[in-house]
Amino acid sequence: MTKLKWGMIGGGEGSQIGPAHRLGALADGHFQFTAGALDHRPDIGREYAQRLGIAADRAYGDWTEMLEGERGREDRIDLVTVATPNATHFEITKAYLEAGFNVLCEKPMTMTVEEGEEIVKVAEKSGKICAVNYCYSAYPMVRQARAMVRAGEIGKVRLVVTNFSHGHHGDATDADNPRVRWRYDPAMAGVSGQFADCGIHAMHMAGFIADDEVETLSADFASTIGSRELEDDAMVNFRTTKGAVGRLWTSSVAIGRQHGFDIQVFGETGGLRWASEQPNQLIYTPVGGRLQIIEKGEGGLHEDAQRLSRVAIAHPEGFPLAVANIYCDLADAIAGETRDGLPNAADGVRSMAAVHTAVESAKQGSAWMDARPPMFR
Repeated sequence: MTKLKWGMIGGGEGSQIGPAHRLGALADGHFQFTAGALDHRPDIGREYAQRLGIAADRAYGDWTEMLEGERGREDRIDLVTVATPNATHFEITKAYLEAGFNVLCEKPMTMTVEEGEEIVKVAEKSGKICAVNYCYSAYPMVRQARAMVRAGEIGKVRLVVTNFSHGHHGDATDADNPRVRWRYDPAMAGVSGQFADCGIHAMHMAGFIADDEVETLSADFASTIGSRELEDDAMVNFRTTKGAVGRLWTSSVAIGRQHGFDIQVFGETGGLRWASEQPNQLIYTPVGGRLQIIEKGEGGLHEDAQRLSRVAIAHPEGFPLAVANIYCDLADAIAGETRDGLPNAADGVRSMAAVHTAVESAKQGSAWMDARPPMFR
């Protein structure tokens, strides 16, 4: 099999997300790590890229140098991953799409709704893939849950309850730690803190499993540590286009919770529950029936859940392999095969519209507002 050529911007040494992308992209042999601009310090980025096995002439100092270097090559990269600070996503993603590259962008895709809508249009015009790394949606048992909803196995969805809450920013004495402080600084994080950081994963997951879209929402934000300008706790109620009710809680001050991402979907004839800390299991309860535990790797699963499982039942598959599943879908999509579970630019702009709507709703006393981007109303 001829490997696709992959490049990465950001995600350098010490990065939280960089290793997950490198493990994920290379896990199944679809991609070869060919080019990189891995650090905002050019010399350090070049040196680290070469330590990772990238040839010296494709170890770039910054993303513009990489763009110019790759666009003229006959063996140019097939996919670039953008894993830089949030405020740079729009400029880099747009430039690479316009130059004819497929792009996987870290979330949030952009900082504004207008930027997000522009990315959707640029991707459509270029004919290239613009994917967004909502990687939790690529866990095998999340794909199983979505397939069960689509197959009508829990009937029409009535209610979705989800949360993404942890306590790792709950220590007020650590509030000035640079790795924490930027997340609540509007100059670096944008209009939202915790909801834009973690809450949009939960909101994307709600729509993904329910096979639906958020239409309206009402939000309540709180900054529980006084030095923070942006929220560290949020409650968002929402309604979907198909009439389901949604409840979402996200927090970074829930001391004692480690990761805290879970979702429950309740339909007319059954309910489902999935939690990221026990990702191999999907809890299913049919109406009037007994609770059932569906295990990753067992027989009779839906096709997507089988396709994206690598190891035998009872052996855990964790976060890097969920990222790897995004790259599996990308490899198929680049080859021309439809993978409708792959989060795309439309998902990215919907998330950004939800963030800005939630911010405005919280300012206006939790008023209900249309959460859709203008282009999708």
